[in-house]
Amino acid sequence: MNRPELIAKASEKANCTKKVTEEVTNAVLEVIMETLKSGDRVVLSGFGTFEVHERAKKVGRNPQTGEEILIEGSKSPVFKCAKVFKESVN
Repeated sequence: MNRPELIAKASEKANCTKKVTEEVTNAVLEVIMETLKSGDRVVLSGFGTFEVHERAKKVGRNPQTGEEILIEGSKSPVFKCAKVFKESVN
């Protein structure tokens, strides 16, 4: 399912227009991204948790030359689904 299909289904379930549903969906996703950027996490009970994990710097190897290189650390968004959500899928 892609974004337009999601918006169409959600607008049917919520019994409102696609335009309103799209605006709300965009607002929710924007708030989640802003919250993660600030370092906080977002917990949606019964659905899951969005948070940021930090990867540390590490030493790797260039596979062509065998030369050691430094791989910079990074931040990565992570989603962990709630138990109820996981059970409903299974």
